[in-house]
Amino acid sequence: MKQATFSSAEDASQYLADYIINKINNFKPTPSTPFVLGLPTGSSPEGIYARIIQAYKDGRVSFKNVVTFNMDEYLGLAPSNEQSYHYFMYDKLFNHIDIPKENINILNGLTKNVEQECADYEAKIKKYGKIHLFLGGLGPEGHLAFNEAGSTRDSRTREVELVESTIKANCRFFNNDLNKVPKSALSVGISTILDNSDEIALIVLGENKKFALDKTINGRKNDPQYPSSYLQDHAKVLIVCDNAAAGLKSKL
Repeated sequence: MKQATFSSAEDASQYLADYIINKINNFKPTPSTPFVLGLPTGSSPEGIYARIIQAYKDGRVSFKNVVTFNMDEYLGLAPSNEQSYHYFMYDKLFNHIDIPKENINILNGLTKNVEQECADYEAKIKKYGKIHLFLGGLGPEGHLAFNEAGSTRDSRTREVELVESTIKANCRFFNNDLNKVPKSALSVGISTILDNSDEIALIVLGENKKFALDKTINGRKNDPQYPSSYLQDHAKVLIVCDNAAAGLKSKL
């Protein structure tokens, strides 16, 4: 596990955006051998996405031969709903780059058959062999995607019931109305991330992530209470954070 710490969220986001761009370009993807990228939602990756869009506009990277898999989606929200992760990804990234729509994979929150939807998602990931780079965020209590406390190492894509702290954290996106926040979601599992990814990169920003980051790096290995601790079990993990998340004071 490697850690890169920057004095600001902006510098951390720029570093990881450049890291992703270089990975894609060095891979030299083709239609038959695409670069496979895992992607998160949330406020932490927004700076990365903005910088990737600018790099695309500057001609530094193309997504024509990139395939993406998102980590999760709320159950019950249509893709047109502004709080759905479909909407987020198109608004913050996909609408602004040259990725073919058929290369974008996001779980269907309106599925009528949850088990089949999750099984198909796992199968599609397996079809590509490996996710070359899985970009992730980190929840304040150490959750990855919607893998909450208690998630097992062998968990796969499934329906998860959201815990109260997650619902409270996300209610700011729903006019601070707890009743509007979906109570369940579809999420890739711990095994989906760890066993299918050549490399995992986390963006961790802000003082409210300090506790979770410490548990991820220094906590007990494979502790179900803090799902991010399972990352200690992976051979290639890069954590990119700012001073606030690392518990360091920025120099004036």
